[in-house]
Amino acid sequence: MKKLWGLFLVLAITISLSSEAMASSYILIGVQAPITGKYANEGQGIAQAVKLIVSQQNAEGGILGKKIKVVVCDDEGTAVQAAICARDLVNKGVIAVIGSYTSTSTEAAEATYYRAKVLQTSDGTSDRLTKHGYWTFFRNSFPNSAEAAFTAQYLVNKKHYKRIVVLSDHSSYSNGLSNAVAKAIKKAGGTVIYRGRITSGAQNFTPVLTKIKSMNPDVIYFGGYYTDGGLIRAQQVELRIKADFVGGDSVDNPDFLKLAGSSAKGTYLINVPTPSVLPYPLAKNFLKAYKARYHMMPPSIWTLLNTDGLRAILFAIKKTGTTNTVKLAKYLHNLKDFPGITGPVTFLKSGERTGSVYMTYEVQKDGSKKIVYKEK
Repeated sequence: MKKLWGLFLVLAITISLSSEAMASSYILIGVQAPITGKYANEGQGIAQAVKLIVSQQNAEGGILGKKIKVVVCDDEGTAVQAAICARDLVNKGVIAVIGSYTSTSTEAAEATYYRAKVLQTSDGTSDRLTKHGYWTFFRNSFPNSAEAAFTAQYLVNKKHYKRIVVLSDHSSYSNGLSNAVAKAIKKAGGTVIYRGRITSGAQNFTPVLTKIKSMNPDVIYFGGYYTDGGLIRAQQVELRIKADFVGGDSVDNPDFLKLAGSSAKGTYLINVPTPSVLPYPLAKNFLKAYKARYHMMPPSIWTLLNTDGLRAILFAIKKTGTTNTVKLAKYLHNLKDFPGITGPVTFLKSGERTGSVYMTYEVQKDGSKKIVYKEK
């Protein structure tokens, strides 16, 4: 038994020393994202984008005389695995983490990164993410409250829907967004005739849709993820519910079109500008490089938002001349109009990114998206 314990101790020391050696030889950047599971294409897009930016930076000589190394952990889009990833990435010596894709997974890891003084930037849109007061957290997207205000304006004042259904799943992102949308609709003078919730991954949504059909809605708004949104839309059409379908930002994914099939035509998606319509030369160059390397386009705008989170951190390292995360966070909290792939990046003291601009897209018969309404 003593020999066995001795072997474990030697192994633990060896692993610890090798991790410390790697951390001293490289600047380690972590990626926490759903590489597998139902959100895998989004997670893989984030990891690929991070590796692309890092390879470009390393080709220029790295930063501060060191090359950058990417360490990826698959959180599978779940809170439990996210917590495990956070501990693993911290133990490996990363100074910053890009991710995760979902608000639930992001929040599950936040406290661990905060205690370890590791920077975290995520596209999670739940308003709660910046309410904890963690100086280590920076949102590279925009909060649910900003999207909700735009959504209500579109539904009530642009489309003049009288009978509105609002659906979500039970996740912090989806529930938070849909609650904010319902509240904003009422504030704008609109009427929510039903506020419902579905179980994500259930596949069969006909029970709730049958209930909704009896209410004769003008529109069904779904503030969840594309994996459920595509099936909800397809089953809505099968049940001959003659209501428009409007999806929130996380419905905006190529797999929504695959899951909805021909029923995707005529649906509306609300999001910040998609990669293809970004006017910035930085965006066009990045998309060209991404396609050349991976032989595909990024799955969604979330890939690019996370890329800007990484680029802002790398910029801070160059400008401060250090990887000390306290100093980096101080610099980032005062960052204004940093040229981003998705537009100028400015962080508030809370870690919130400012400057959101939303659009509504209508899905065409060929699967393309047409801008039909945008924020002024």
